[in-house]
Amino acid sequence: MELRHLRYFTAVAEELHFGRAATKLHMAQPPLSQQIKQLEEELGFLLFHRTKRSVRLTVAGERFLGETRLIFQRLEQAIATGRRTSRGELGELSIGFVGSASYSVLPSILQQFRQRCPQVELTLRELTTNVQLEALRESRIDIGFVRPPIQGEGFAQQPILQESLVVALSEEHHLVGEQAGGGSTAEACVSIADLAEEDFILFPRPLAPGLYDQVIALCQQGGFSPRVAQEAVQMQTIVGLVAAEIGIALVPESLRNLQRAGVVYLPLREVTPQAEIALVWREGDLSPTVQQFLEMVAEEP
Repeated sequence: MELRHLRYFTAVAEELHFGRAATKLHMAQPPLSQQIKQLEEELGFLLFHRTKRSVRLTVAGERFLGETRLIFQRLEQAIATGRRTSRGELGELSIGFVGSASYSVLPSILQQFRQRCPQVELTLRELTTNVQLEALRESRIDIGFVRPPIQGEGFAQQPILQESLVVALSEEHHLVGEQAGGGSTAEACVSIADLAEEDFILFPRPLAPGLYDQVIALCQQGGFSPRVAQEAVQMQTIVGLVAAEIGIALVPESLRNLQRAGVVYLPLREVTPQAEIALVWREGDLSPTVQQFLEMVAEEP
């Protein structure tokens, strides 16, 4: 039995007339009658009661018609599902991200992707850059939001954000009061040289070599090497330690969006290195959901 036999049967069942059904199917009546007869022989029961004046469904034919219609409905659903999956509108997508991305580009990108592809199931994992790259190699995530540089081969990348560094200080820090001059801290700023005697809170270099090296280079530009009091993996942890007056930190400007009580962010007078966030994925990945995500990001201004 082939799908066309079910189409022939459905046409005759709906028209209850072999001539009209044949016209509907763009075929001659004798071959249609022969096909229906062959279908009945294969099934082992009659589908139609035929007389010279009428054609009507048998009881078995009526039940068979109902099931046949369900088959065609499921077939249409399968075709639609296949098409949407091929366009990346259905499926699963696992995304890794550095914590600081959640205070900058990540929320808006995820919001737009959900609006565009609401039936793609998203899995989000906050991971450091090096852990994301390992997860990409092992296909445990599909896309990563990372801090360059990207170590290793087999990855494609696309920069999506560049931002200046700012100083995170406890609101009780003497530099906050000095720079504000009794006024608002909104217009205050500090020089990198003002930080020479401060204790710094940094990322461990193996986890964020790009950002770590940028901080060290900026301090050296100010004529000193930073005195590291504490290292922390997550941005929110660093900001929390700043609030606890463990030290100060140079962080990406988007961390201003992390409203932590007791912490003030001040810009630097000097031009700072640009902290970058990049999108990274497996080179040559042809997954429709990955391609849909990348196309969406590329379309954003």
